[in-house]
Amino acid sequence: MFIWTQHFTSGIGAPQGLIEEEKMDSFNIPQYTPSPKEVSNEVEKEGSFMIDCLEVSEVNWDASTDDNLDLSAKDEQGYNMGKCMRAVAEPLVLSHFGESIIEEVFERYTNNIKISMSKEKNKLINVTVSMTRKG
Repeated sequence: MFIWTQHFTSGIGAPQGLIEEEKMDSFNIPQYTPSPKEVSNEVEKEGSFMIDCLEVSEVNWDASTDDNLDLSAKDEQGYNMGKCMRAVAEPLVLSHFGESIIEEVFERYTNNIKISMSKEKNKLINVTVSMTRKG
């Protein structure tokens, strides 16, 4: 997943001296992003459900990219996305790398997101499925 491989691992691994290379190599975020066709095929193959609706949407990395919001400069720089990803990943990072580096890890991660967001408009792709059980 781009948000992890590009922004998380690039700022904290062995060359930066925060985490040993072996620890970094053995870290895994158990996440997979299927295409809409893969989702449809799996639902059909499993056979218990019928897809009522399958939609793909793009979501900005940070709510502050919405022109209708008046948020602080801190938010505009990827702070929200860093906090969001921390809420999801902190238990995994904590159990694998330990508590002593957690603040530095997510500070660097958020900074990497800020840098990326200053260069390009980043989006997450969501696949939303509504299904009905057959029979």
